[in-house]
Amino acid sequence: MNRGLRDANGSLSKQNVERIILPQLNAKTKFPKTYSHYLSRMKWFRNQYNMMSTLMRNNSGFGWDPIGKTFTAHEDVWKDYLKDCIGAIDGTHIPASVKGRDVSSYRDRHENISQNVLAACNFDLEFMYVLSGWEGSAHDSKVLSDALARKNGLKVPQGKYYLVDCGFPNRRKFLAPYRGVRYHLQDFAGHGNDPENEKELFNLRHASLRNVIERIFGIFKSRFTIFKSAPPFLFKTQVELVLACAALHNFLRKECRSDEFPVEPTDESSSSSSVLPNYEDNDHEPIVQTQEQEREDANIWRTNIGSDMWRNANN
Repeated sequence: MNRGLRDANGSLSKQNVERIILPQLNAKTKFPKTYSHYLSRMKWFRNQYNMMSTLMRNNSGFGWDPIGKTFTAHEDVWKDYLKDCIGAIDGTHIPASVKGRDVSSYRDRHENISQNVLAACNFDLEFMYVLSGWEGSAHDSKVLSDALARKNGLKVPQGKYYLVDCGFPNRRKFLAPYRGVRYHLQDFAGHGNDPENEKELFNLRHASLRNVIERIFGIFKSRFTIFKSAPPFLFKTQVELVLACAALHNFLRKECRSDEFPVEPTDESSSSSSVLPNYEDNDHEPIVQTQEQEREDANIWRTNIGSDMWRNANN
């Protein structure tokens, strides 16, 4: 377009693409590209643009640092939306090599043999806690319960919380999105797909921030390619290998801020431990509510957050 190849209506014609652009491109690449490749790539860029423009339009005050790979915003914006949120939590499946009678329990819903790894990360793409070694068939919420029950398990400071997806129950320390309401960023992409009510706006902003856990899983698996397939070690070693690589990831994140890795799609323990647990036991809120009371309290809390967001957006 900068070379003046656009038509009068501002678009790129098939003739110009095939006659001028593709020959120059193919001269520099090993694999010749066709007009179909061009259309596919333009569609991908258009989708990316629509998602980002929707995100920016509905998250007034938020920006993106392409070098540090983190959200940016004025301090007042962070205070309003993230003052008590310390990160996101989710599970990911890593291929495992298991022998004996327990093989069936390590078979996940995609029929692959894997270990279910629960991770908590902050918004700077660093692991706060990792629990590895659970069977691939285990539900994420069950793994989280185990992480909370362990002596050196996941600790959530009083008044703070993590973002989780719908696979986890909504709790005061684990804020989940609304079920049965649009959630994923692509659901809001394109003209006319803006949030229509406070629940949709809440889910959009929740998804845009919880995306950090998807990013860290993508970086982790792209950086440590040994997890592309089942490592040829004893299972105990496989479990410990995940923890060791998580610690290495944090070191590299601090010392080398160039994580040029793609986000990989992720699915929605026996022996394990945490990585960098930063919180003291006396910072924790005592469990004094019943599950029903806690669920009701958390739902009211979520409703208030969504109402505040919707009111601010309309103003």
